[in-house]
Amino acid sequence: MSSPEIASLSWGHMKVKGCASSYKDCKVWPGGSRAWDWRETGTDHYPGVQPADLEEILKKGVDILVIGRGMSEALQVPSSTLDYVRQQGVNVKVFQTEKAVREYNTLAGQGAKVGGVFHSTC
Repeated sequence: MSSPEIASLSWGHMKVKGCASSYKDCKVWPGGSRAWDWRETGTDHYPGVQPADLEEILKKGVDILVIGRGMSEALQVPSSTLDYVRQQGVNVKVFQTEKAVREYNTLAGQGAKVGGVFHSTC
């Protein structure tokens, strides 16, 4: 099962190839995607991305996880969260969201088992 390409990104709007919905923030993994609702885990710009935000994707068997911190990189990614991902045996890459989407799409196009979480504002 391949990771779906992110077809478009603009401020507050993301579109995943093969999905009728559009997202403000999204999670993607081999074979699927969904909205990333921060309220589910109490996430905010600070302290940032929590392990609970990533568990669903890590359970999908990804080898690489790409995190998009927002257009202005306002979303923090604590070192404890990065450590958690690495302890699961997954390589993690963190970028400004536009760069993160490019990296994710490159990896997905190469057939990598890649997942991601992307914040499309701030």
